[in-house]
Amino acid sequence: MRKDKKQVIGEEISDDKIKLFLNVEPADDTPPSLHKLVKAYRGLRTDDFERFVGFFIEAGYDLDARNAAGQDFIDLIRDQRKAEPYIEAVRSAHA
Repeated sequence: MRKDKKQVIGEEISDDKIKLFLNVEPADDTPPSLHKLVKAYRGLRTDDFERFVGFFIEAGYDLDARNAAGQDFIDLIRDQRKAEPYIEAVRSAHA
């Protein structure tokens, strides 16, 4: 990193930036809802992902979308070591 650039960690992300993850579309046959969840999981911190899930539901997307192999979002990420808070956010949204 250049000396004149500061590294910013933990900066608040605006709702508009979080909502950008609703615009991503799959390049293959992955259901759009599932693709958006996975992209948001990979790109957002836990708190921001929780906010994303609210926008996701509000926009009418499906938390239970499954790929051709029958896997949903939780199935796809459950074996990753930092996945639990993200899984909990989706489970809480179902309640």
